[in-house]
Amino acid sequence: MTMIKDPVPRRVSRTNAEQQPTPSQPKHASTVALFVLATTGLLVSVITASLFGTANIGPLDVISTILRHVGLSQIAPAEPLPRLLDALIWESRFPRVLLAAAVGMALAVSGAVLQSVTRNPLADPYLLGVSSGASTGAVAVLLLGIGGGISLSTGAFIGALVSFGVLLILLGGGRVSNPARVVLTGVLVSQFFTAVTSVILTVSGDANSTRGFTYWLLGSLAGARWQPVILTTLLILIGIITIQFFASSLDAFTFGWDSAAALGVNVTAARIWLMVLTAVTTAAAVAASGAIGFIGLLVPHAVRIMASPTHRTLLPLSALTGAMFLIWVDTFARTAFTPHELPAGIITALLGAPAFALVLRRAGS
Repeated sequence: MTMIKDPVPRRVSRTNAEQQPTPSQPKHASTVALFVLATTGLLVSVITASLFGTANIGPLDVISTILRHVGLSQIAPAEPLPRLLDALIWESRFPRVLLAAAVGMALAVSGAVLQSVTRNPLADPYLLGVSSGASTGAVAVLLLGIGGGISLSTGAFIGALVSFGVLLILLGGGRVSNPARVVLTGVLVSQFFTAVTSVILTVSGDANSTRGFTYWLLGSLAGARWQPVILTTLLILIGIITIQFFASSLDAFTFGWDSAAALGVNVTAARIWLMVLTAVTTAAAVAASGAIGFIGLLVPHAVRIMASPTHRTLLPLSALTGAMFLIWVDTFARTAFTPHELPAGIITALLGAPAFALVLRRAGS
């Protein structure tokens, strides 16, 4: 006997299926919630961190001062502060907080990119030797007078790009197919420029200049001023936005370079572009703040635990989280041991070393 299927249950079943949420909907909702939470957290962090310092200034006064300086005095909730306190917020605290946010963004995004490009979960922005090159450029300007009077930050930026150029030459233009070779070559470049820096300090440095440079080298945001902060932030934002266009290529790299090529990715071109963008972004951060390590290692792994590992989500969330992280690290470094101020790089190293050991153990298991 021939069985005739009833079409009605099929329609009912189809209707019920359409009413069921797809598996991606809860994840999408949680991703949106994370973006909203991270954005709100960053805005709150910027305002709250500006409250901390030797002078006791209320939150409404801080908000009003910022609004007046950006041309929104009509909505300022408090009366203008005396000139000295106004300058303390606008010329000292606020640019420092913004610089911490920009540098945190740069290092976190660069770490996420390098971990994908090198396929190494332990990769950090300083893997490429950019930090050591920046140190050499800075000390060459400070002690040797190279560059005809250019600033220390400009010398650090040029030194970072030179070290990256040396890396590309040693890698044959970035076409190397072995991720381990990228890591080892970065270590080689880093050690070389570290040695050059040590030679310059030993031969040409006096006690005061060596002490000042060492403090900068440990990673300090104390010298934040509006002009370099604006320039650094623009360079970093341009780099991060451009890197975002390579999110699909970075996703493909997680399956291996051969698989990425099979998916239509120009692997060599994408790797070179990403390494150049990472180098420029990291160079801008290092030139402004010195060597602040481990953010590029800590933040991307933390974001991967909370959110989707796809880079379209990972990169912007890493940027927001990295900004918040460094804002609070720097706030702690400048207030916890008053009247002494620690370089932010010391705090990130104390936090990052145990995390590095944990990631190393997980990578080896």
